[in-house]
Amino acid sequence: MGRFACPNRMPSALPVLYSFRRCPYAMRARLALVASGQQCELREVVLRNKPAEMLAASPKGTVPVLLAEDGTVLEQSLDVMLWALRRSDPAGWLQPAIGTLQDMLALVARCDDEFKPQLDRYKYPERHPDGGETAREHGSGFLRDLEARLSASPQLAASHATLADAAVMPFVRQFTMVDQAWFDAQPWPRLRAWLSGWTASDLFERAMHKYAPWKSGETGADFPPSS
Repeated sequence: MGRFACPNRMPSALPVLYSFRRCPYAMRARLALVASGQQCELREVVLRNKPAEMLAASPKGTVPVLLAEDGTVLEQSLDVMLWALRRSDPAGWLQPAIGTLQDMLALVARCDDEFKPQLDRYKYPERHPDGGETAREHGSGFLRDLEARLSASPQLAASHATLADAAVMPFVRQFTMVDQAWFDAQPWPRLRAWLSGWTASDLFERAMHKYAPWKSGETGADFPPSS
């Protein structure tokens, strides 16, 4: 899914990643690229003025989009994560201690298919008649499940970070930012500690490094940054 060859693109020395820093889907892809050590050329996108080159490769017009060296196009964030980690996985992100890779992918699917729609309704209640506190309560079920998982291990599928943590964390982070005081008042100490650990990490800092918007004809930025 989301993987195909771009017939008009010549092979290149490095993969090219079209990204937008604040997008949680792009964020999870960048986290996996940092964890794998996979170098690429990052092109920061301004979403209101999407580059023609990105749209030619992926007409859907959303980030992330990764153009591999052989011309293959990956236009789903999870595909980018798996592609990078299957090339190099020094921290064992694809090796959960609890359950299997398929179990982790099922958790990510719950995040994307169930939690993310409630997050959107919670963030933008003016767009949704069932938004605001109603959506917050529906989304909280997923967060309660994460709190329960974290009672068994410091991370969602092991004592070490895995793909599940990196894929889910950007969306939990967005949820908490809607009303931080409300989140801090909930009985979820493990979830708060987990999130704080991620956002304070060197890996997160490197993944969230700021870049100037890319312009056609320019060379993108080296990613991941060295420090």
